[in-house]
Amino acid sequence: MSISRRNLLQVTASGALLAGCAHPPAAPADGSSPVPPASRTSAAPPATGTPPASPTAVPAPPLPDQVEHGPRDRPQVALTFHGQGEPALATALLAEAERAGARLTVLAVGSWLDAYPQLARRILDGGHELGNHTQTHGNIDAMERATAAAEIAGCAERLRRLTGSPGRWFRPSQGRLATPLVVRLARQAGYPHLLSYDVDPRDYSDPGADAVRSETARLTRNGSVVSLHFGHAGTVAALPGILDDLHRRGIRAVTTSELLA
Repeated sequence: MSISRRNLLQVTASGALLAGCAHPPAAPADGSSPVPPASRTSAAPPATGTPPASPTAVPAPPLPDQVEHGPRDRPQVALTFHGQGEPALATALLAEAERAGARLTVLAVGSWLDAYPQLARRILDGGHELGNHTQTHGNIDAMERATAAAEIAGCAERLRRLTGSPGRWFRPSQGRLATPLVVRLARQAGYPHLLSYDVDPRDYSDPGADAVRSETARLTRNGSVVSLHFGHAGTVAALPGILDDLHRRGIRAVTTSELLA
């Protein structure tokens, strides 16, 4: 079995278990108000001396090394952004997301944070999630061990200095999936799970806002992790439409940690 298929099964199983806990209590058939939990407890028959069995807690399956998507049975997606480019475009995109009540995940490049350190706090203050996308955005899968380790550690150090945390997620640069070496190096740097994606509308090629929106709508479904980019005017222009499309389908845009909770 390939790693991707194993990952899919692990994440899908996690979602099915979590969805089983989400059913609200049914309303009474006679139209009266639902009975509060405390009242139901007081109406229970007296104890017979044998304590009732406690429900058995079922632990969630562990996440795979490289997360490509979340549970498919919940109407949520994670819009993830490569953090680089003109700060004005980044702040405009964050503002569009916040107007619609969406929360994003930004994987920042360390050299970008060096140039615009104020954006780290701006992202977190908007309720979004911030992670590591290497120090210089080179092809990390092709790098030697020491160079790749320095790329991960360099960005982590900047995140820690600016925000107090290296962030939960690391995404390899210039590749959807990392090599086993990069996975091990990321784990050693404090990232037990790498963040990949299953939807790529290729907004970085600047096909125009309409194309970015339509391709995102075509590919996205429950649980998707969508790869998008700061620094592209077409992506900023496409975002309100992307969020409208998700809203009409009853799908919420949440952070990656919320998607996988």
